[in-house]
Amino acid sequence: MLDLLDYEFMRRALVAAALVGAIAPLVGTFVVQRGLSLVGDGMGHVALAGVAVGLLTSTSPVWTALAAAVAAAVLLEAIRAVGRTSADLALALLFYGGIAGGVVLVSLTPRGGAANLVAYLFGSVTTTTSADLVAFAVLGGVTLAVLAVLGRALYAVTDDEEFARAMGLRVRLVNMALLVLVATTVVLAMRVVGLLLISALMVLPVASARLLAGSFARTLVTACGLGLVVAVTATAASFYTGTPSGATIVLALITAFGLTATGTWAARRVRAWSRRRRHAGGGSHVGHADHTHGGPDCGHPVVGHGDHVDYVHDGHRHAPRLTPAGVDYDEH
Repeated sequence: MLDLLDYEFMRRALVAAALVGAIAPLVGTFVVQRGLSLVGDGMGHVALAGVAVGLLTSTSPVWTALAAAVAAAVLLEAIRAVGRTSADLALALLFYGGIAGGVVLVSLTPRGGAANLVAYLFGSVTTTTSADLVAFAVLGGVTLAVLAVLGRALYAVTDDEEFARAMGLRVRLVNMALLVLVATTVVLAMRVVGLLLISALMVLPVASARLLAGSFARTLVTACGLGLVVAVTATAASFYTGTPSGATIVLALITAFGLTATGTWAARRVRAWSRRRRHAGGGSHVGHADHTHGGPDCGHPVVGHGDHVDYVHDGHRHAPRLTPAGVDYDEH
């Protein structure tokens, strides 16, 4: 079953999948919290133009894509902050401009350029080279370092930008740092899931984690763990099924989200049914929801106690007591 580890290209692929699977949701948690779930798509299309430049100039597409994506991040925040163009329109301009520029540049590359571009569009983790792993490790380390330094500021701005500004944070710079992190993550993940599917790896683990975790910190940890496990497992599965690794990872993430959503919905239904069953009936007694005790047929066990009768409910005995408001049942 572990014969895939006999192949060096699969060992590199699994390392790349683990690296990207953990880091992409880490950045994605801040992106989702900020309400920018689709910003990765826009960055991916701009990075496409950078990849095309790399193919055209016979240089490393990783670094040219990074340069293009970071430049787009800075431009996007500048337009959003000081221009009249809304963030959505600015993102659309970059989205279409990037993909159009990439297509034009690819048409100018040698004949093999277009074939190489497919690996970046849809992912081809099995073609990851040792040089790619070094580049990914560097980018991943930089991403983690920036998050370690700016994590609190990023959370403050993504949670409530106006409050963060009132607290004296440099919101514009923090927003720009987040977009640069997104650009870096896009380039980091393009070999694994492809530029057209990168947003799925950033967003879907976070969507599942938010159903399971009750706080931002727990969501962060859960999303990273889920992304890591699914990316590695799906990459291994694609080796045996012969399916594209990027698409397999995304389908696995969608399946995980569906199972999580179904499971949490079912758990809520069971808890609600249990509460209704536990508190069924009318009447009242001290410390509990209303219930009706109408003698041996009321459904609660009856226990004789001296000169009166107790009713057992939730493991406690309750005795009828006459009050100005009527009959009550106190616990003893």
